[in-house]
Amino acid sequence: MTRIPGYVNEILQALERGGHEAWCVGGCVRDRFLGREPQDWDVTTSARPEQTMALFGDRAEATGLRHGTVTVRCGTERVEVTTFRRDGAYRDHRRPETVAFTDSLTEDLRRRDFTVNAMAMDRHGVVCDPFGGQEDLARGVLRCVGTAEERLREDALRILRGLRFSACLGLVPEAETEAAMHRCAPLLADIAPERIWEELRRLLCGAWAAETLRRFPDVLAVFWPETAAMVGFEQHSRHHCYDVWEHTLHALAAVPGETVLRCTALLHDVGKPACFTLDSAGNGHFPGHPEQGAVLADAMLRRLRVDNRTRETVVRLVRWHDRNIPRTPAGIGRALSELGEEDLRRLLEIKRADNLAQARQDLLGEIRLAGDILDRLVEENACVRINQLAVRGGDLAELGLAGAQIGRTLRALLDAVLDGAVPNTREALMQYARNMNHETV
Repeated sequence: MTRIPGYVNEILQALERGGHEAWCVGGCVRDRFLGREPQDWDVTTSARPEQTMALFGDRAEATGLRHGTVTVRCGTERVEVTTFRRDGAYRDHRRPETVAFTDSLTEDLRRRDFTVNAMAMDRHGVVCDPFGGQEDLARGVLRCVGTAEERLREDALRILRGLRFSACLGLVPEAETEAAMHRCAPLLADIAPERIWEELRRLLCGAWAAETLRRFPDVLAVFWPETAAMVGFEQHSRHHCYDVWEHTLHALAAVPGETVLRCTALLHDVGKPACFTLDSAGNGHFPGHPEQGAVLADAMLRRLRVDNRTRETVVRLVRWHDRNIPRTPAGIGRALSELGEEDLRRLLEIKRADNLAQARQDLLGEIRLAGDILDRLVEENACVRINQLAVRGGDLAELGLAGAQIGRTLRALLDAVLDGAVPNTREALMQYARNMNHETV
């Protein structure tokens, strides 16, 4: 079981020496019981904020005095120290209008979201668990503290936090909590898009993300209504044994838990419902769905104010996911030239997952071949970009070329190298350029 770090123990000791109760609280205690390394260590105390500030002097920052929070620096580490409190009425389904400090740890734990986060532990290992968090952890259950609907209506972001805990920790919401999540889901419309994305991003990377989304497609559809059309949408194709949503979840589960890959897998077929056609034989087709999906994905990610790099990468991969890339050095080389190594490897992961989620996994060998060719091109430092050519624009100017003609010729030279028609040497490329432009030069 993870030990309390020395810098946290130092804060606990200092508060106790000052005559105050001091406990580690929340996620760090939960993760300790799960055998996971806590990401953050938070401390709760009977000390009032001004007492904490006085106790730690210039190491203390008043980061949230209204809510009783002081941040204490310990070397390069920062720990939030918060006074025991009771929350008043919540506004906008997000934050309490008032807080009242209390001397009761149990009262402080009572205001928290889920029982597994409503546990505290002192520096001696004594645990305060008034709501059965340890038992719920042992049973793999996620349960709200108190009345589920009341907790979720107070702060609607708790719905997504709960789904994240389910996706990342494998905790299954108990019946009352799950029902309240579904009922309260529309309240997420009041939550800032940046906060939604932060929870969704972490949810998608969880080991149980597919299982969680399968139970809660209605929650996702509150802020991404485009996904609702995927649920139950039959594909009417011999290539597919699942509807669009179920296929998507199988593909999502088949890629590594990384933000871009999981988000691309989730959105790769979002354009299908709008592109569906049925031929005279009753076979379904989705002409143009990658482009339509890219347009929708771009709008959806902008709506949550996702950073440009992530958004642009996901959109590019959605647009490319169904593209046939010839499994030849020239074909892979051109894809490498356009996408770069990192995104081409991501694309192959998406193609692999897409095929695994179909009725027949008949493309896996071709995808492996594409990966082998990519490995070889990278190992050989093969020429796949204009700046890797053995000639430059200045060399072509010596032949009398100018302006746009130089750019067109460099592109043609790269194509010739990719096709194996000419070696990437200055002499061979210059001769090729002379032959191409003989009327000019």
